[in-house]
Amino acid sequence: MFRVLFSSRMLAFHALVLLIVPSFIWLGFWQLGRWEEKQAAADLQQANIESTPVPVEKLTEVGTDVDRDDRWKPVEATGTYDAEHELLVRNRDGSRGVGLYVLTPLVTDAGPALLVNRGWVPMPATATSQPDVPPPPTGEVTVTGRIQYSETPQNTGIRERGGLPEGQIMIIDVDKIAADLPYPVYGGFAELTDQDPPSDPAPERVAAPETNMGMNLSYAVQWWVFTVVAIVGWIFLMRRELRDARAAEQDPSADEASVRPTRGSDAHDGTAENPSDMPVRTESGS
Repeated sequence: MFRVLFSSRMLAFHALVLLIVPSFIWLGFWQLGRWEEKQAAADLQQANIESTPVPVEKLTEVGTDVDRDDRWKPVEATGTYDAEHELLVRNRDGSRGVGLYVLTPLVTDAGPALLVNRGWVPMPATATSQPDVPPPPTGEVTVTGRIQYSETPQNTGIRERGGLPEGQIMIIDVDKIAADLPYPVYGGFAELTDQDPPSDPAPERVAAPETNMGMNLSYAVQWWVFTVVAIVGWIFLMRRELRDARAAEQDPSADEASVRPTRGSDAHDGTAENPSDMPVRTESGS
């Protein structure tokens, strides 16, 4: 029986099980960890969005970026829009497809400007033509928006490229934009959620992001199901091998019977007497 369990074929199977079972368990916990990270990020995002608005200088200042833990928190600022230095951010999604974000500096009463994403507008008819952009209100306004850190190719997956029409950019790189403005600029930018007085018409407001937990939790469960299947399959095979070995030990003649010729078969094993070898009886002539 032990010879059966530790034959070369079974040893290879044992080694395979010992390899894949820990691997499947580890993969399940890895996917669970990914899900927990996304859950924590989603909880933080929702808590930040629902927090009370604070003055913009509480969360950022000139020359520094927004802390990642403060992203999505609402901030308030009062000042006047600088429409002359308005920029359009290409390839951004809205309710009607791909369009542009309208990024307008708000020069605050405190001195520095806050870059405000006033919302989304559809793409123009051609890539080189200018879209129809509702102008910002003149005079003093108070804005509320969700604070965001500066965009980079790494944190957006968007590549910079040249040859864009005048006043259009690919990403909201605050330091790069600030270098071309005649006043200091707060780090980060704000997605407009409220404005007093309001604009009419106005770009389409950027919607709050939906929480995406992905499929990591279901993937974790799948890996653990695979683990159970592997263990059950291993137990089933072991039981079958033991049963077959036990049956062979209890009835060793079964194997001999399968190869021993039967008595009745001797007459048909090719040794039949040749008629020519039989004695011939002769008759005497009369």
